[in-house]
This record gives sequence, C-alpha cells and structure tokens, in this order.
Amino acid sequence: MSIGVLVMAYGTPSSREAIEPYYTRIRHGRPPTPELLEELADRYQQIGGTSPLAERTADQVSALARRLEELRPGVFDVRFASKYEPPMIEDVAPGFPADGITRVIGLVLAPHSSSLSTDQYFERARVALGDTVEFRPIDTWWEREDFIQVIADRVTRVLNDIPESAKEHTEVVFSAHSLPVKILEKGDTYPDQIRESARRAAEVAGVTRWDTAWQSAGRTADPWLGPDILEVLRTKRAAGTTHVVSCPIGFVSDHLEVLFDIDIQAADIAREIDLTLVRTPSLNSDPAFIDVLARVVEERA
Repeated sequence: MSIGVLVMAYGTPSSREAIEPYYTRIRHGRPPTPELLEELADRYQQIGGTSPLAERTADQVSALARRLEELRPGVFDVRFASKYEPPMIEDVAPGFPADGITRVIGLVLAPHSSSLSTDQYFERARVALGDTVEFRPIDTWWEREDFIQVIADRVTRVLNDIPESAKEHTEVVFSAHSLPVKILEKGDTYPDQIRESARRAAEVAGVTRWDTAWQSAGRTADPWLGPDILEVLRTKRAAGTTHVVSCPIGFVSDHLEVLFDIDIQAADIAREIDLTLVRTPSLNSDPAFIDVLARVVEERA
C-alpha cells in the first residue's frame, strides 16, 4: 500500500482577476478595499504580472516525487494542495482515503512552524482526511543539519562575491515573514526558531556579523513582529555597514515577498541610503534542497 504525501503551500493568485478572491480568502471572507486591491495588483505587476510561486511550487513537488521514487520506488504517492488557492486542501486530501491510502504524511513548504501558519495547514488536512487515515504531520525541519548547510552554502557563495575591502563592513541579515505579536501570548516559538536557524546557518558559514529581521507584515490593527527589514537596513547603514547580504531564511521559493519586498522595496531603500544589498538565491528546486525534503518525508514514513 502506498504512503500518501500531502505537500502544502500558501498559494498565489494565478491572474489579476484572481487577486481579489485570493485576498478575500486570506482575510477570512472580508474583501480588500479598492485601494488595497490596487496596491496589491501594482505589486504583482512590478514582478511581472503574477507571482512565479505556483510554477516554482509545482516544480518542487514534481522534483520531490522523483527523488522519493529514487529513494524508495513505488512507496510514495505525492499530491499538492494549497491553503488559499485551488487546488485547496479540502479538495485534495479526501482523495487519499478514496484511493485506499490509509497513511498520509503532511509536509508544509515552510521550514519553521507557528500556530498561525503550519498548525492551520495540519488542522485543515486532518479534518479533510477523516478518521480512517493515520496522519503524520512534519512540524518543522529547519533544525536539520542538511537544511542549515544548504542555507549556509548560499550565504557563503554570495559573500565570496563581495570585495575583500568591503567585508569588514558587511553583515548578513536573515529574514522571515512577520506574524502578529499576539502569537507570543500562546507561547509560540516561531521567533525563537527563526533566530536559532539563522544563528546555526551563520555559524556553519563562518559568519560573525549577522542579524535577523522581519518582513511582509500584514495590514491589520494588531502589532506585528519587528523590527522590519527596511528599518534594519537603515539601522545597519547608520552604524557603518556598507554591504548587506539578505538571506530570506523563512521562504523556500521565489514569490511576492522575495521578489517585491526584498528585490524592489528593500533594494530601493538600500539605494537611497547608499547601501549595497545583495540577496541569496531562493531555494526553488535546487537538488540539495529537494533532497532535504525527501529525507524529511522518508524519515517520517
């Protein structure tokens, strides 16, 4: 009997027309205001009209399925579902028990866990799979040495391209998606996970000057985790830093939060304050990263 693998990700609108329903789902049924909708559409336009996230995620899932087949032929049945854009978790998950699969591994394409992110994926998947399925969620995988090595290798490669004369004034800034501060009231360890994964990656890369920052905070009345990466860049420059290596350690592929928030928005701030900003390449379907995911799944089976 095959072991199911339900790979889950956030999702992204597939067209300009899909932006409004997509963000309405994110906002729990509250449509974005016309002003916010226009701003969102403009951001997508600046990165090419739509986000490449759907394509990148599909490539990752296909690559993972191939790698698992190499490791354990005929064992795994890999399927993808999204949190906010079709194919949705509720549409895909029931297909496993319908096909006679009674054990399913849940993998979210995010290395860190939180009550407002991965926990929600798993709860929806658990309900959609039903009582006849043994559900085995993979809570986190940021702490794995092979994942840390993949991140450290990217940091090292970018640092190697920085002139020797500038390295004394260079700092690595690891960033992740901000979440509402209220998660701390529940004892959520998400901020600690980000900091510790950054520390480990810096250590492996031999980096002593590094920091963490938050990015892509939502537009709500509640406060979000900070400081924001734009604020951090200004602070670093004021302290004498001339070069910053941006490493979005909380993300696994090219999408709006990387291509706009860092490559456009943060880059604009960097030019304004005369700071050289370079980013580590996204993980996407890098074979070393796909192998990490495959090993995570294999060990959970």
